[in-house]
Amino acid sequence: MASLRRSLSPQIRDCRASSSGKSEHNPFQQLNASVPASLGARALSQAQSLLLWPLRVFAMAESFGRGATKMSSWKKLLIQFGVCFVIGLFLGWFTPPKWQLFVPDSLAVEGKTAEADLFGSSRVANALTETKTASSLGSQAREVISVDEVSGFRASLEVPLEPRKLLIVVTPTYTRPFKAYYLTRLAHTLKLVPPPLLWIVVEMHAQSLETAALLRETGIMYRHLVCDKNLTNVKDRGTYQRNTAMAHIEEHQLDGIVYFADDDNMYTLELFEQMRTIKRFGTWLVGMLAPGKSRPILEGPVCKDEKVVGWHTNEKSKRLRRFHVDMSGFAFNSTILWDPRRWKRPTLEPIRQLDTIKEGFQETTFIEQLVPDESVMEGRPPGCLKVMVWHLHLEAPKGFAYPAGWTLTTPLQANIPLRRDD
Repeated sequence: MASLRRSLSPQIRDCRASSSGKSEHNPFQQLNASVPASLGARALSQAQSLLLWPLRVFAMAESFGRGATKMSSWKKLLIQFGVCFVIGLFLGWFTPPKWQLFVPDSLAVEGKTAEADLFGSSRVANALTETKTASSLGSQAREVISVDEVSGFRASLEVPLEPRKLLIVVTPTYTRPFKAYYLTRLAHTLKLVPPPLLWIVVEMHAQSLETAALLRETGIMYRHLVCDKNLTNVKDRGTYQRNTAMAHIEEHQLDGIVYFADDDNMYTLELFEQMRTIKRFGTWLVGMLAPGKSRPILEGPVCKDEKVVGWHTNEKSKRLRRFHVDMSGFAFNSTILWDPRRWKRPTLEPIRQLDTIKEGFQETTFIEQLVPDESVMEGRPPGCLKVMVWHLHLEAPKGFAYPAGWTLTTPLQANIPLRRDD
């Protein structure tokens, strides 16, 4: 017997739903309540039109499921997850961008811009890390970045086109009375140099605890190396210590400007600024103050602008040298050590200082391995009229007795008593 039951028509179902007093949940009501009033009517209408399509798909899928067989729970969860994912994807694509606000002069000088989103929260973000780099270098190239294309508000910032070059400062040292004083003085100078800077300190045979502790307290990026050359066959320990540092640079292919800075010299900050402008090989004057001399000795290049046209020296015994430069009077690009093809070097042999050369000729024989002649040298500063390095011949006599670390183990005795007024 045929069954007389049949499904209720859609009209009857709608009446029952209205008579029961329960209305269906409208997803747009919660959406409108959650959207901040600051978006405005225009943004709200755009958001509703974007959300309309995925919600209609969800409603059609739900109505289709009513007439079909009962769907399993995991399929319903999968459909709901997919719809929520699509809604979130559309919201992420079509969220209005953040607007750049007007930048006051005080913030623009420091290189900062103010941002505010549509919800009214404001924050300050750094746009530049360093803006004062090129102020002392004069003609360094700079680029003006404008945010007119992005935000519609006028704001411009100056950014250096190229980052600073890494300075690789090599310092050979050994145990002597003034070692701690010299290293501390040099550390204070290097700490004032804008980064990046790497200080390579080389000692003989072993790392002393005093030097290691001093380097840790400086706050400078450093590497503490050891030269294990046998002292019985060494004429100049500084030569092998510098070779150890160059081998380290070549092994790790450090890219920067190499400078041999003895710990007993005095340096100006302008010297390190000038070194960052070197492309291949730069040189400058060095002033030497020696006891018994009535006036300082000047040694280095004679320049016409940046071109080296001659040399100047006060020492007659060194006039036979090819290049009249002190060890602290030049710096060079580190890639010369480990990239011979770039600089078209005629040989692949490593560049090192020689200990078998006569004293006073180590500098010139080493420079001959770096450059062919003066045509590729760069005088610093242009004109080579300023002395930026002073070499002081100040050392304690041999056998000078001093307390270890300049720290007394027992207090001194008062051999001059205090006067008492009766």
